[in-house]
Amino acid sequence: MGVRLMVVDDHRLLAEALASALKLRGHRVLAAAAPVAGAAELVVSRAPEVCLLGTAAPAEPGTFDPVVRIKRERPQVAVVVLGPVPSPRGIAAAFAAGASGYVRHDERIEGVERAMIKARAGEAAVAPQLLHGAFAELLNPAVEPDDEGQRLLHMLTPREVEVLVRVADGEDTRLIAAGMGIAPSTARTHVQRVLMKLGVGSRLEAAALAARTGLLDRASGS
Repeated sequence: MGVRLMVVDDHRLLAEALASALKLRGHRVLAAAAPVAGAAELVVSRAPEVCLLGTAAPAEPGTFDPVVRIKRERPQVAVVVLGPVPSPRGIAAAFAAGASGYVRHDERIEGVERAMIKARAGEAAVAPQLLHGAFAELLNPAVEPDDEGQRLLHMLTPREVEVLVRVADGEDTRLIAAGMGIAPSTARTHVQRVLMKLGVGSRLEAAALAARTGLLDRASGS
């Protein structure tokens, strides 16, 4: 039986793509691509079985405030967070706010679907490897500089770092695709993922953030 759900994310392209994929798999999507800032009000008014809530910064203060309100006013709604590879603090914050699951945003659609179904059934929906990684980091914390550039760099895959460098150099989608030997559609997807992970809305903002935090210098050094 399909799940009645909402997809809430500031990034319209990714939200609509996920919603479309889930519709094709027989699920009923009530809304998609709503700004996260208004997520709680929308979810409370529509009362889905599951809410997929996207975030680019799970460890930032206030990120999961919408989850707190949803669970307070609609405790029957299961919230599954979609985000980057989280720190232990990010996972803890999500579940402390009342989330039922945490799924990486690069997870296959089958994994997202399994998490939705488990969450609707009242089970914790989080991949064992994420928990193992979180516990390992808690037990053996890495000694690293506490700066924003380093944190952002860890959120990106090597290919996404290359895309960000090309974006910062002013390359458009066609040049990125040609330089990396990939299709333009793939290049666009990579760019959208970079923007989502950095929590910005445009290529210009991504380049400015990378320059301000020294992310590009760190990428070159690595």
